[in-house]
Amino acid sequence: MTTDWFPDRGMRRNVRALGAAGLTVIAVGALLETQWLLGIGVWALIIAILIDLIYRP
Repeated sequence: MTTDWFPDRGMRRNVRALGAAGLTVIAVGALLETQWLLGIGVWALIIAILIDLIYRP
């Protein structure tokens, strides 16, 4: 059984929060049919994925 190092848990929580916020903004942008909200949501998801891929302790 492995224990998670505290900063790793914090980073994982931040990535999940950023991804959830991105998905929420995308959904609101799709409902309101505004391209700029869709763009912000997509960029938030891209950043969350990049952080997850790059930050591998």
